[in-house]
Amino acid sequence: MKKLVFLFVSTLLFILMPQAQAADTVIRITAPVSQTFTGEFRNDDLVQSLTPSGDLGLKVYQPIAKNRTWVIDAALVDEVILMSNEYTLATDAEPAGKEIATAWLNQLRRVTAANEVVALAYGNPDIALAKRLAPSELKNYFVYGQDRLQIALGRIVRSEPEVAWSVGKSGLSNPLRKNYSDNRKALTRLSRVVDTPELIQLRARLAQLLSPTLDKDSREYFSRSATNAVKEMVNKLRINSGKYQITTASVKLPVTVINEFDVDITVDISMIPISSRIFVDSFDNVVIPAQSKRQLEMQVDVIAPGLTTVSAMITGPEDDSEVVPPVILTLNSTVIDSRVTWFTTGAAILLLLAAVAQSVRRVRRRNK
Repeated sequence: MKKLVFLFVSTLLFILMPQAQAADTVIRITAPVSQTFTGEFRNDDLVQSLTPSGDLGLKVYQPIAKNRTWVIDAALVDEVILMSNEYTLATDAEPAGKEIATAWLNQLRRVTAANEVVALAYGNPDIALAKRLAPSELKNYFVYGQDRLQIALGRIVRSEPEVAWSVGKSGLSNPLRKNYSDNRKALTRLSRVVDTPELIQLRARLAQLLSPTLDKDSREYFSRSATNAVKEMVNKLRINSGKYQITTASVKLPVTVINEFDVDITVDISMIPISSRIFVDSFDNVVIPAQSKRQLEMQVDVIAPGLTTVSAMITGPEDDSEVVPPVILTLNSTVIDSRVTWFTTGAAILLLLAAVAQSVRRVRRRNK
């Protein structure tokens, strides 16, 4: 009897063991970032990885099977989607990956259709580092990664921030960590008044700088690219700096606000004079239409003549902190105070009367 029980258990374990092993099969679809933050691809190396004999190709060009779990970085899939259409390279070479990328995407959708799919945080960042630098932003990376992957695969996928699906540690240096934080904060401030897909995507793509898959050269290269892209994005909402010559005690000066985003934006504009020579008015709830310029009339009252500056700052309607870096307006007033004018005019009249009196006395002396 004992032998029969032992044989039964052994047979059952033999049958179930392959299934358990198969259930534990995890396939990770990740790769270092290839697309710069300004749009073009650094090179065409990703194409080789997508071929059937490449690193990413070997993972997807295999027979369909059950009991697999695919762990995928949506940022990589977004790059491949872009590559399957029209894309440009940062080098002089001609792009050659359109058909290869299209075939890889089709195979990825086919081979994962019957399996569980888990979306990594967008950009596959080092989770521990992201928690230290920006814990609230990490939550957005997970949400954005799941949304983008569901769109790309056309199906529901899981997101499990509490499970350690990510592997590896980032070697991002302290100066580059500061650059990441500065760029993240700049985009966070801008997002208080701007809600566009391009801003949301750039904000999410900063996570790629924290990826363990980047080597030292790539970390520096893409960090510079991210800084340039953030500056360009922030500069889409701005006030034109200017120099003004004021010749009257009260005047309205033109101030131009520019919105290069594809959505209307509502902001407050604070005008802060650096000295007490002038008084200026600020603006509340200013609506700047998409892709347009709006000219405002800034009321200026001169207290004393001379050179002064005004800090023009764009803020959110519900927050007094700046959205984009302020600009400086330079005002040079040559207005003379009215009391000085009256004194000068009175003195001139007195001098004229004295001259007339002197002339009259001279004429009388001659007549005598």
